[in-house]
Formats: sequence, structure tokens, C-alpha cells
Amino acid sequence: MAAAVNSPHHRGLVLLCLFLGRLWEIRASQIRYSVPEETVKGYIVGNISKDLGLEPQELTERGVRIVSRGRTQLFALNLQSGSLVTAGRIDREELCAQSIRCLFNFKVLVEDRVQLYGIEIEVTDMNDNAPKFQAENLEIKINEIAVPGIRYPLPEAVDPDVGLNSLQSYQLSPNHHFSLDLRTGDDGTINPGLVLERALDREEEAAHHLVLIASDGGEPRRSSTVHILVTVVDVNDNAPVFAQPIYRMTVPENVPPGTQLLTVRASDPDEGANGEVAYKFWKISVKQSPLFQLNENTGELATAKSLDYEECAFYEMEIQAEDGGGLKTWTKVLISVEDINDNRPEVIITSLFSPVREDAPQGTVVILFNAYDQDSGKNGQVVCSIQEILPFQLEKSIEDYYRLLTSQILDREKTSEYNITVTATDRGTPALSTEIHITLHVADINDNPPSFSQTSYSGYVPENNLRGTSIFSVTAHDPDSNENARVIYSLAEDTIQGVPLSSYVSINADTGVLYALHPFDYEQFRDLQVQVRASDSGDPPLSSNVSLSLFVLDQNDNVPEILYPAIPTDGSTGVELAPRSAEPGYLVTKVVAVDRDSGQNAWLSYRLLKASEPGLFAVGLHTGEVRTARALLDRDALKQSLVVAVQDHGQPPLSATVTLTVAVADSIPDVLVDFSNLEVPLNPEASELTLYLVVAVAAVSCVFLAFIIILLALRLRRWHTSRLLQASGGGFAGMQASHFVGVDGFQAFLQTYSHEVSLTTDSRKSHLIFPQPNYADTLISQESSEKKDPLCVSDDSRFPIEDTPLVPVS
Repeated sequence: MAAAVNSPHHRGLVLLCLFLGRLWEIRASQIRYSVPEETVKGYIVGNISKDLGLEPQELTERGVRIVSRGRTQLFALNLQSGSLVTAGRIDREELCAQSIRCLFNFKVLVEDRVQLYGIEIEVTDMNDNAPKFQAENLEIKINEIAVPGIRYPLPEAVDPDVGLNSLQSYQLSPNHHFSLDLRTGDDGTINPGLVLERALDREEEAAHHLVLIASDGGEPRRSSTVHILVTVVDVNDNAPVFAQPIYRMTVPENVPPGTQLLTVRASDPDEGANGEVAYKFWKISVKQSPLFQLNENTGELATAKSLDYEECAFYEMEIQAEDGGGLKTWTKVLISVEDINDNRPEVIITSLFSPVREDAPQGTVVILFNAYDQDSGKNGQVVCSIQEILPFQLEKSIEDYYRLLTSQILDREKTSEYNITVTATDRGTPALSTEIHITLHVADINDNPPSFSQTSYSGYVPENNLRGTSIFSVTAHDPDSNENARVIYSLAEDTIQGVPLSSYVSINADTGVLYALHPFDYEQFRDLQVQVRASDSGDPPLSSNVSLSLFVLDQNDNVPEILYPAIPTDGSTGVELAPRSAEPGYLVTKVVAVDRDSGQNAWLSYRLLKASEPGLFAVGLHTGEVRTARALLDRDALKQSLVVAVQDHGQPPLSATVTLTVAVADSIPDVLVDFSNLEVPLNPEASELTLYLVVAVAAVSCVFLAFIIILLALRLRRWHTSRLLQASGGGFAGMQASHFVGVDGFQAFLQTYSHEVSLTTDSRKSHLIFPQPNYADTLISQESSEKKDPLCVSDDSRFPIEDTPLVPVS
């Protein structure tokens, strides 16, 4: 319960402490100096760097400067010494007129802290002005019947100085008829008056000459004089009398020149000239006198120039009415100027922190500006605003200063600059407003890595390309700016078949163009997998990777390779056997070839390029099978030479040829007789001559060996049969075979050439399968000329030569 009772008291203490702390903070940020007026330029007012807690060299580093709103700056900062100095001559009277204290206020901004310090400088008065009368000569008319003791007001001298330096006393030159009377007004001014001490006699002395001296109390003492001429006139019974002792009025400041304000009226009951009244200004300041005009006959007071509330809001003057007899009276006119909302607010940018980093935290000050209105009251109250869609907010700082803060994190990639419109509106009727447009740039930071337009790339490169050829190009975009957006391309380290990737391709670091350092070979590798890295030049640099697949396109750069019949390595040549009883279409042999290229470049076609007996044999276009085109005749030569061409379908096409020798005979002995001395022709032109020589040698040999063959036929057959059984294990008896015969340096193999060929678009994956050869019979020729034993075979050992089909081998 006690806590509940004391709670309001505690809250009051807390609020009081907060208020006193805030008041102390405000006073602590206010720096005060004093300086005498009329000092020379560069006069040291105070050590402001010390009062700000800074070293002199820090004034420049921290951006310390004076800010003021639309007025002549009387003070400056000496950045070398850290002192506040005068920027020129200072006239206190011009600044503050006759105010008791002359204070000059401005702000000092410490820019890096975005902190304002109030500076208050009091300008002290110097006795640099003497009292001054409005006119140097004055005439006063006094009736000769005037009663002693009458007081006649005298003009006041004006001294713009204050204190002891202002007007302090008046003195009147010695005279027997007049004395000086001084009265102090409510505002403290001294009003001099001339008092008649002795009766005047016009006939004795018609005029009296007096001197009034006005003096101040300064050091040195200054003074001025006015010469007074007192004229004694005849009897004038009545002095003019104003209708009001004081005239008051209020006038708006926007009245045009020539506007009648009021009319002062004084009446005089005398007749003739003594009743005629003339009006004139009796007491008015030098600055106010050009603003008004007075009709001396009617007493109408009008404006001579436009009035400005901001320059002067109140005017006070005295008007004198004098009749023709010299009698005078005075009245006061008090004019109050009413403020009109005729001034638009003014906005002055004190600090603009542009560009601002895009990673600036929320609440960062970007603009400091001052908004004020010269009008007063509601007309001078200013409200500032900005567009609501911007990521900024306005905050009032001190007095009429505003700060523009960031309300969220900026993103330069979305908006690189902001066009901010600050609207300052007063509360007058009608309201007046001012707009200023500020461009705020956002500084880039490296917050975005380069990005490629695709997640992966693929390209095609023909093989056998030239070294240094441009083969592909990648492009990465970085939304940052300047160095943060400059992209550098590189390749990730990798190997291809044990060789560094950099040996095959390189990339231009600036353009992203890839170049081939060596020709590519499709048969060596089909594709390259490359990782391209794009790095920016920011600090720290950011990067991203993208995969690039380069596919090598096959070119027709490989000649078809003939696998069968293979060319023997021992100098011998192969001979294919075709029986004379073969029907058309009989399969003699098959040419098997592959091409290391792929696709169309590996599609092979076969054709018979040359034949010793045209029309006898035909070659399958796509199979390479050599078949008889017609039945064999007795007139057909025993040895047929065929040249088969294998050609691919590339552009341009490439081809290879193979020469086949086909022996036309019904039995092996016929071949042996006809080919006993057959030698391998060295060239196609000598093949026919060689054939005749072989046939002749075979015929002679057969006659010579006929007897031996007949005797040894049975034994040789039994021996041959046993050899076949041993070689084949008895499982291949009766199997059909073609015969490969060798005579005198030629080896003939009786081999079944059944095979399976599987060709795909990928030539390296083509399959050629040959089964183990089935030897039905094998004859070995005598390699040495010293061994003359004939090899004879009986007629019963002949094997029929038939078309052997291709049997796939599993």
C-alpha cells in the first residue's frame, strides 16, 4: 500500500530528473562568447576546437563548419589554429539597434557526428556614435504675453549606443529668459523642454538665440548641438488642440504604397492666421521617416513605401500641430503592423551525405537541413514532409533543423539513386509551401556475385580445329558497379586422360571467350567437361561457377581400315578358292572393314573397282560379300584378280582398296598343278604374266610327280585323315570349308571364314568375330629349293567346294 502511495511521487522525481538532464544537455551544447563591436577582420573570438573537445587538425577531418540560414556570416573558423574569428567589421547598432543585449546566434556542425552545437556571441557596445539631433536648427515662436513657467518641448537627440555610451544629459547655453527642464519618460528616455523664466518683450528683443547640447557618458565623451531660434510674436490667445492625445491603429503589412492610414486633427478657436493649423513630423526615426508621408494641411498620414512586418512590426512617431501664431501642440501615433502570410518557407540544406552506402544501417543520417519561415505566429510555423513511398523518414533535430534518416536497408541494385522531394508548408491561411528536390546516390558494395545467364552451357567443336581457334563464349553479369562489377573469367583445374585441361583450352579473362590450344581428336575423346569460374574485382571478391560441356564433332579424317582379308606379315599372299561348279551367287569371300569415325563418316560401302574378268564376280554394296555373278566357264582363267574398294560417306569421302586373288578350280590338286611356281605379283600389271608362268610350272611338276602321287595316295589319305582327327578332335568331319593354298613361298589355309560383323554408328564399338578355323586339309609348301619332294594327293582326296554360309558365333 505504501508503494502505491509513493508511486506518483517517484514518477514525478524521475520526470524532473529527465527534464533537468535534458536541460543540462541543451545548455552543454550551447557555447557562448563575447566580442566588442568594430573589431578588425580576423579578431579571435574564442578557441572553438577546445570547446568542442577536438584538436585543431580534427576540424577538417571531422567536417566542422558553420551553418547559418540566409544571413551574412559575420564569423569564420580558422582551421589551422582552431579559433573562431570575425569575418569582417561588426556594427552592433546595425545588428541589434538599441537592444540592451546584442546576441548573435548560429550553429556549428560536426559533420561526422551529425551533431549541431549552438554558438551564442554577445556583441558588446563601443562608444562609436555621438548623440544626434534630427535637425541642426530649430525655430520656436513664443507669444510675448506668455506667462513665465510655460514649458516648450525640445527635440530629442538620438544615440544608437546603449548603456553609458548612450545619451546621458542635455545642456542649454546661458540665457536670462529661458531654462532647461529635463523629464524622464516611462521608457527611460530623457525629454528636454524649454521653460520660460521671465516675460518676453518683443519691442525690447524680438529673437533669442540658444544652443542645446546633448552628451553621452562614454569614453571618450561625445556630443552634438542644435541651434534654437526663439521668435517673440504678437498675441495669440489659443494653441491648437488635438482630438486625441494618442492615435493607435493596426495595418496589414501588404498595404500598397500611398494607402491612407489615419488623419490627425487639431482645432484652434482663433481666427485668421492664428487659427490655421499646420502639421509636421516632430519625432520620428531616420529609418521610419521614408516609409510615411504626412499632409501638412489636412493631417492625413499615408504610407510612402511598402511596410514589412519582418523588418519592423511597430512604429511610433510624434506629430506637431502649429497655428499661424506659433503656438504648438503634439500628439503620438502608434502603428502596429499585422503579419500577413506573405513569405514562403525557406529550406537550406546544411549537409548532404551523398553517396550513401547501400549497407548503411537503418537510421543513418543522409540529409541535414534547416526549414524556417520569416513570418510570425502560425504563419511562421513550418511542417516538413517527404514522399511516403521512399525508404526514408524525417526527424526534427533542434529548433528548426530536420534530419532525413534511412528507414530500411538500401539496395543499389534495385534503386541506384533517389529523387527526394522535401515539402515545407507553413500553417498560414492560405498555406504557402516550398519544395526542394534532392538527388541522393547510393554507393555500391560488393554484395552480388557474378551470375551466368544459364545454369549450364553446351557447345560443339569440330575435331581437327586450328590451334588458337575461338570455340565458345560465356558471359556473366554482375549487378554491382565499377570494380565490383568487373568480371574476370578463369577455368577450374582439371585433367583429361591424365593431361591438364589447361593444355587443351584457355579462356580470355576479360571477355570469357574460350580458345583451343590444340586440335581435338574425336577418336581420342568425345567431350570435355569444363568448369568456368567468374569472379568480380570487389573486396573481397565474389565468384560463381558454371559447367560447360564441349562436344567434339567427328570429321571424316580416318580412312576405312580393312580387317579381312588381312595382309600377311611374312610376305605371302592369300588366295580364295572358287569351284568351277559354283552357281551364280556363290559366296567366295567377304571383305570386312571398319572406320574409326562415327555416324555418316563411318557408313561404309563396297564396290568392285577392278577385275581381271569383268562380270564374273560382284561385291555386296553394304555387306562386302564377294559372290559369283554368273556360272564359271571353262574358258575362265584359273586365277582371278579382284580389287575391292571400301569407301565411307563422309565429306569428302575416303576409301581403301584390297586386292583379292581367287583361284578357279574344282580340286586342290588342280590348284597345286596350276600354282606350283606361282609367285606374288609385285604389281597389277605383272599379275597376268605371273599366272602363265605358274600354270606352266605346275603342269610339268604334275607329270613328274604323277607316279609318286598314285603310289602314295592311299597312305597319304590315311595319314591325312588321322591328322584331321587329331586336330579337330573328331567333331568336325564332313564340315564344308574353303581352301587357302600356298605354293613355293605361299601358304594356303583351308579355313572356314564364317563370321559375324556388328557395325554401329560408333566404329570403335563395332564387333568382328571370327571362330576358330576348321582345318579340313592343310598343305605346306616346300620353302627351300633343295627339298624337291613332290606333294601328291590322290583324286579321292578332293573336297567339293560349296557356298559356305555365314554362321554367327555365340
